[in-house]
Amino acid sequence: MLEIKQLSFPADSPLLSVIAAAKLADIPITTDTSGAAPTLIFSNGLKLRGAYVLLRYIARVTNLYGQNAYESGQVDEWLEYAPTFLSGSEFETASNYVDKYLEKRTFLVGDCLSIADIEIWSALVGTGQRWESLRKSKKYHNLARWFNSISAEYSDSLNEITATYVGKRGLGKPVAPKSKEQQGVNNPSKGANGDVFEKGKTGSHPFQLDLPDAEIGKVCLRFAPEPSGYLHIGHSKAALLNQYFAQRYQGQLIVRFDDTNPAKESNEFVDNLLKDIETLGIKYEAVTYTSDYFPDLMEMAETMIRQGKAYVDDTPREQMQKERMDGIESKCRNNSVEENMKLWKEMIVGSERGLECCLRGKLDMQDPNKSLRDPVYYRCNPLPHHRIGYKYKIYPTYDFACPFVDAREGISHALRSSEYHDRNAQYYRIQEDMGMRKVHIYEFSRLNMVYTLLSKRKLLWFVQNGKVDGWDDPRFPTVQGIVRRGLKVEALIQFILEQGASKNLNLMEWDKLWTINKKIIDPVCPRHTAVIEERRVLVTLTNGPDEPFVRIIPRHKKYEGAGEKATTFTKRIWLDHDDAKSASEDEEVTLMDWGNAIVKEISKDQDGNVTQLTGVLHLEGSVKTTKLKLTWLPETSELVNLTLVGFDYLITKKKLEEGEDFIDVLNPCTRFETAALGDSNMRNLKRGEVLQLERKGYFICDVPFTRPSKPIVLFAIPDGRQQAVSK
Repeated sequence: MLEIKQLSFPADSPLLSVIAAAKLADIPITTDTSGAAPTLIFSNGLKLRGAYVLLRYIARVTNLYGQNAYESGQVDEWLEYAPTFLSGSEFETASNYVDKYLEKRTFLVGDCLSIADIEIWSALVGTGQRWESLRKSKKYHNLARWFNSISAEYSDSLNEITATYVGKRGLGKPVAPKSKEQQGVNNPSKGANGDVFEKGKTGSHPFQLDLPDAEIGKVCLRFAPEPSGYLHIGHSKAALLNQYFAQRYQGQLIVRFDDTNPAKESNEFVDNLLKDIETLGIKYEAVTYTSDYFPDLMEMAETMIRQGKAYVDDTPREQMQKERMDGIESKCRNNSVEENMKLWKEMIVGSERGLECCLRGKLDMQDPNKSLRDPVYYRCNPLPHHRIGYKYKIYPTYDFACPFVDAREGISHALRSSEYHDRNAQYYRIQEDMGMRKVHIYEFSRLNMVYTLLSKRKLLWFVQNGKVDGWDDPRFPTVQGIVRRGLKVEALIQFILEQGASKNLNLMEWDKLWTINKKIIDPVCPRHTAVIEERRVLVTLTNGPDEPFVRIIPRHKKYEGAGEKATTFTKRIWLDHDDAKSASEDEEVTLMDWGNAIVKEISKDQDGNVTQLTGVLHLEGSVKTTKLKLTWLPETSELVNLTLVGFDYLITKKKLEEGEDFIDVLNPCTRFETAALGDSNMRNLKRGEVLQLERKGYFICDVPFTRPSKPIVLFAIPDGRQQAVSK
């Protein structure tokens, strides 16, 4: 991959989109007084010229050109459409078109930022005051929401660009940038070296790493989950990294199920893994199974027995493990080929004698790397396989099957987490002994989350012991679990791509992921009102309406696409107990979406709990002067019953130490339910719909309204603020 040295552009007519793209890609920028076209200069002296040539090149090398060929075509369409904004007569027509297009979209193309977003953003900024006036008028609220989101998410780079290259009437002469000392004082978020855009921080471009010996069009990768559980957040990183490199090198990605252990695997897991892969937007060429290669693997095993590269061992498992640790050769290591083949056939038929044996590779029992001390290649297992039933009584181990199938399927690079580092030498040695083509291993760090178990064996324990409701439980780190809890897939993808392909071990906080999610859902999710049922307080407004009346108001004041809701105004209203007890007599408060009221009388029971309030409406009062802004519900029979559900981590320790049993740190209470009343509009909520309950947080509808006696179930969505673990 060529290394870019700098971007040079004409000082008298800077092209904003090219500069913005270069900033996001961390490319040094210089001005050229000769009037030459925008030029990318590479470290070896080569050059590329022309605005759209540069945009497309930068997009390709920074993964901003869409996630597949179709999305790349969409990006090209937007690049061609962008100049419409700069045509005076077409500006509002273009604004209206893009506004409608963005009604249910976060980005112009796909689920993440692309060069199309940068181009349209730059076109709007380039019109100067004309766009600013429209943006403030909220005439095109979807376009303004999108524009503000792009501006906020990439504020460090884009704000500097507008300050430097954009005048009040559009593009103007560059303004002298501040010194590094000034930048550090006025923007403490910048790095010590003065860089506006530091890799790894929120808003940075996706990771940019190279695969060793990779050639464009010749890369073939595989994502190979074992069908023994659902896809979790750790697998998601592997899947997305594979897709990233496949797209970057215009190669192929295969999904392969590593189905070599019938004791753990099932068709349910296969089906749900494919569902989760689709949820993540992973595009693949084919789905294959290691079991497709069982005949070839058995043939390879027999060949290696005859070549003296493998032997059958009947040493008991515990003794074998101890001998491997101590570097002691097995008594069976030097058996003849004939004896090995005889025992191998006993293994194939699953006889009593065969069940005592396993097939081991003859590598090096004295190697300091213990993975090379004669690893097991085959074991007997009489259980039925989820695809092929009782056809086989023996199954290859992952260590034996993986290097074989990788080579057979033409995989060029096998991505593996760094926890397998010590087994890389074993992988290469086995491929060498098989006489097969070498596959490059590329390591990345496993994604570990605080207070989280990612072992499928441990997750299965929670399912089997009824500690959770299933693999899609909102407390689980599975894709289905976190999506059910309210996480948007776009947030998960952004979170994982920001980690990049680093080989450093990292323990990530969930707060960062949920903060990203909040930025995605807050601009568009509708607002509703709820009152906690326990000890709720009735307020009588003495001058309130004698007859209830209804107003239609927006479900989101800044996003018209959220729709409208009907709010009923009555003489008697409900408040949360905590709100009622915080009010004082003669205090003026604000009733949200109505106006001000003055508290006249507070009634309490013998324990000092507030039981009732009396007040008067004071609608001419200023909401700016009140301390309390209260949510309320009308006293009507139309209110709906709610169950608000909050969750905590399944374990009470951030990270388990080696040898520590997770059962010793189980969190005794991980689900909390609160009964509440909700506004009548919530009858229309659909399962999976995200909303905000005013002053209570974000929720996702898990069980919608069916009948008055059955509550709507809303799951609380974390907003990125640290929550204490129950003790």
